[in-house]
Amino acid sequence: MQAVKMYATASCPYCIRAKQILHAKGVEQIDEIRVDLEPAQRRVMMEITGRRTVPQIFIGATHVGGHDDLVALDERGELDPLLAGRP
Repeated sequence: MQAVKMYATASCPYCIRAKQILHAKGVEQIDEIRVDLEPAQRRVMMEITGRRTVPQIFIGATHVGGHDDLVALDERGELDPLLAGRP
């Protein structure tokens, strides 16, 4: 299983839902970077992704995007292979 990193805030419903989707897919650990607690991390996130909204999700080295991007990836059948580290 690929490592998953997510930039998030505590009160973001899309962050909560994205975590639920990932856990349902078997992801046991998410490296959650709380930009509400560490504002400097939001700047880092914006530099890396070009986006300022959360969540911003990375699976391995791949920037998936936000909640809607994660759902679209799953609907296309591409989430499971990405999580498994398969191209």
